[in-house]
Amino acid sequence: MSELPYQSLDTPKAPLIIQQALVILNDEHEKRQSFYEWLDDDMKAEFINGEVVVHSPALDRHTAAVGNLHRLLSTYVDFCDLGLVRMEKALVELTRNSYEPDVCFWGITKAAAISDDQLYYPAPDLAIEVLSKSTTKHDRETKFEDYAAHGVAEYWLVDPIRHQVKQYRIDTDTTEYELVAKFAIKETVNSFAVAGFSIPVRAIFDKAANLAALRTLL
Repeated sequence: MSELPYQSLDTPKAPLIIQQALVILNDEHEKRQSFYEWLDDDMKAEFINGEVVVHSPALDRHTAAVGNLHRLLSTYVDFCDLGLVRMEKALVELTRNSYEPDVCFWGITKAAAISDDQLYYPAPDLAIEVLSKSTTKHDRETKFEDYAAHGVAEYWLVDPIRHQVKQYRIDTDTTEYELVAKFAIKETVNSFAVAGFSIPVRAIFDKAANLAALRTLL
């Protein structure tokens, strides 16, 4: 990523390219402000690369997986006093884009700066996205790159159809994600960003396993 600015300057057209980019970014900034004014509590929407992305209602398997993950993570983090967990309606504001991760976690340091009247949240320490047909491309590409660029230490991509979890950890030297592992239904995933948080993958998709995992965490 550090080589990109030099590559952009390696042309006589560099000043024109930079000028055009600034015009585009300024236009996006105005659109983003309009997005904030338009957004209300009844909708799930994100601002991605200059476009407003409104999400349709999710299938039950998606909603269930999000709820199961949030229950496990938020209960554990609250019990151990490790920080803050939010789901869906927490709008994470990054440099260019605004996302509503399905589940996200901020450690103690970042959580201390989040107030009760917080409207836009900083980059989390762990972001979890549950894949769906309409969001897969952004989850695997745009958000994948953007979360890493903003120092989100850990990223999970949860597949509710295949019952799998892909866990990524940031390489602090390159600020890019490296795949830790792809976990199947019978395996256990351990978080790096949330100390001691370890859950069976089945607990994300199965109610009985979720309750059993919850008892184990406590």
